[in-house]
Amino acid sequence: MKPNCDQMASTLISVTEAKKNILDNVTTIDGQEKLAIRQTLNRILDTDIKSTINVPPYDNSAMDGYAVSSIDLPEKDETELKIIGTSFAGRPFEGKMKPGETIRIMTGAVIPDGADTIIMQEHVQTTDRSIRISCGHNKGDHVRRIGEDMKIGDIVLKKGKLITPSELGLFASLGIVEVQVKRKCRVAFFSTGDELKSVGEPLEEGQIYDSNRYTLYGMLQRLNIELIDMGVIADDRDAVREAFKTASNIADAVITSGGVSVGEADYVKDTLEEMGKVNFWRVAMKPGKPLAIGKINNAAFFGVPGNPVSAMATFYQFVQPALQKMMGMNERFKLNIKVPCMTPLRKRPGRLEYQRGILSYTDNGEMIVNSTGVQGSHILTSMSLANCFIILPAENENVSSGDLVEVQPFDGLI
Repeated sequence: MKPNCDQMASTLISVTEAKKNILDNVTTIDGQEKLAIRQTLNRILDTDIKSTINVPPYDNSAMDGYAVSSIDLPEKDETELKIIGTSFAGRPFEGKMKPGETIRIMTGAVIPDGADTIIMQEHVQTTDRSIRISCGHNKGDHVRRIGEDMKIGDIVLKKGKLITPSELGLFASLGIVEVQVKRKCRVAFFSTGDELKSVGEPLEEGQIYDSNRYTLYGMLQRLNIELIDMGVIADDRDAVREAFKTASNIADAVITSGGVSVGEADYVKDTLEEMGKVNFWRVAMKPGKPLAIGKINNAAFFGVPGNPVSAMATFYQFVQPALQKMMGMNERFKLNIKVPCMTPLRKRPGRLEYQRGILSYTDNGEMIVNSTGVQGSHILTSMSLANCFIILPAENENVSSGDLVEVQPFDGLI
């Protein structure tokens, strides 16, 4: 009797081994550019950022209220303080406070000389010329100290940081005009298969539209990568060979979709062996067992399966982390959590599975996950409906309703 795929799993590389192999065999690309800070969003920082100023540059108020000296804070009952002026943001009070005096102060304004504490305006009783404050306040309340956020000489951002809106604001707060970032990683990608047609073309019998190039485009675009779409390559050995040659000469990484199985017209793995190096080509996972990983010329090579869900699952688990390393990005934290699965799941031991799930909350606020339904590797709607992967270890068997399962939310992954 012919063994099934799961019985053959012992001949496959594990997901853990595959991830390590891939990351061990890719290196960060060379090349930098200097850009105005507004142009650096979603780029990778290529230098440490050191603060040349204190932020904030002076002690200032965190609240609208009154600046007082802590020696005037009453230990019990109340005390009255004379109002002698106002400190505005950008227009500080000039002069020095004496004991028994207070300054009206606005958020962000410089703390006046002689004051060390801010009393919120909601906590005072006012007249035209004085305020009354009660006990219960502490020295230093609502004061933002000089350099509290960043001090001169602090390394505030490390090389390899993905630049987000927070970093744009941080650059601006330091007065930085331009930032050095890594150049964009160049990725060439194409699909293989005589059965594939591009959108807009009529389908003939036995043909399907090429969806994988569009999902690959979307996944790569979200990484802010320089894309080279080479279209659909026919199931022809010479055509595949020529595509490999062209792609590897113009890109840092080459991604193909399809042609990595053992069919008579699947030429991707054979061509990679002929022209480059194959690290491995089968992984003990479902979906996505046929995955060709290697190198051609100086380009990293990723041959993802032709089935659309398999292509997306292998991209997120293997290709994306490798590209992020090539881009020079520091490792990003990915949140995996355990929640009850409310849908019974079928599973045979042998391969780690990435089933598609929908995370939601019950009326009681408990997080749960349900299956999207049919889990075939050709069911692209299962990815569209899902907001997470349900990760079932290789040794796992069927999951009963209510069992805890590990899930990988798409937020943060995608």
